[in-house]
Amino acid sequence: MPIPGENDLTAYLVAEQARFYRLAYSYLRSQEDAMDAVQTAVCRALERRDSLRSTAAMKTWFYRILVNTCLDALRRRDRSVPLSEWEDTGREDPPLPDDSLSRQVDALPEAVSTVIKLRFYEELSLKEISEVTGCNLNTVKSRLYAGLKKLRIAMEGENAS
Repeated sequence: MPIPGENDLTAYLVAEQARFYRLAYSYLRSQEDAMDAVQTAVCRALERRDSLRSTAAMKTWFYRILVNTCLDALRRRDRSVPLSEWEDTGREDPPLPDDSLSRQVDALPEAVSTVIKLRFYEELSLKEISEVTGCNLNTVKSRLYAGLKKLRIAMEGENAS
């Protein structure tokens, strides 16, 4: 397998930037935070390009960097209190569109949510998800099927209301 050069990596990052943004947004739910996460992940990838062993592994290698960057951002967000919560502006945010399935996916445990997002949002194979998450294939399968079962139950309960 050929070892990728800087041009191969740069071309891949530019070509797939919309997919990266979409995945980051699915985690962070903020346009600015998603763009920051993609930018941070790209910088990390360029800094660590020597650790990329083959062109075939580029996709899963970068997705792992991006997912970890998003999870880091979520952890930082949980530790901070937004300034808006301290201000009493007297106005309400506009209502969000109905995204109940998306909310249900976000409500799943982090490891399960990651598997579902990579499988259905990014259309990665189970083997690729295993490489991105660093889990063995059977763990990925069990998380996927457990998550789908929880989603089905939650959505049926929501529709019954």
